[in-house]
Amino acid sequence: MARYTGSSCKLCRREKEKLFLKGSKCLSPACPIEKRNYPPGEHGLSRRSKYSEYGVQLREKQKVKRIYGVLETQFRNLFEKANRQKGVTGSNLIKLLERRLDNVVYRLGFSPSRKAARQLVLHRHFFVNGKLVNIPSYLLMPGDIVTVKDASKKLDIIHDSLRKSKENVYKWLEVDKAALSGKFLQIPEREDIPLKANEQLIIELYSK
Repeated sequence: MARYTGSSCKLCRREKEKLFLKGSKCLSPACPIEKRNYPPGEHGLSRRSKYSEYGVQLREKQKVKRIYGVLETQFRNLFEKANRQKGVTGSNLIKLLERRLDNVVYRLGFSPSRKAARQLVLHRHFFVNGKLVNIPSYLLMPGDIVTVKDASKKLDIIHDSLRKSKENVYKWLEVDKAALSGKFLQIPEREDIPLKANEQLIIELYSK
C-alpha cells in the first residue's frame, strides 16, 4: 500500500502554514515552521512565492490532502463520489473526508494526530458497531459507535491524547472517555468543520 513516509514537518513548510500533522509538537516552540517558515529544500528561501491560477488551485488541493493524510488516488475517488452526490460538491468532499474512520478517531481524541490515528486503525485497535475495522478510509454513518478494543484500552497514546483533549468539542460527535468509546451522531455541516480551506479551488482544478 502506498503511503507518505517523509517528514510531516516538511509538508507544513511546503504549504507555509501549520497543518497540525504532529499533534502537540505543532503547538510547541519545537515546530520547525516557527523558525523556518519557507518551503523545504536548497532553494526554499529563493523560490518564487507568486503562483499562477493553476498553482493556487494545486496548493489548496495539496494542503487538504495532507491535512487528512490522503493520497492522490483516494482523494480523486472521493471527489468523484462527492460530485455524484446532491448538493455542493466542495462541501460534500469535506464531509466525506470528515467521515473517514482515522479522522473520527482523531476528532474523538483517541490519538494526537490523524497520522497516529491511521496507525492505530491499521493495527486493529478499534471496533465499529462491535466489529473490528482496520481500514482508515472506512466511512462512518450516523449512529455508528467507535470503541477501543479491550486489549488496547491500556495504550498510553490513547490515554495521553484523551487527557489533552476537550470534552465533546464537535457537535456531530459524542465521546465517552471512561468507556473509551465515541458515537458519530450525524454528518456535519461544512460551516461546523474547523478546516481553513477553499474547496472551490479544488473543484475548479479537477473540473479542468
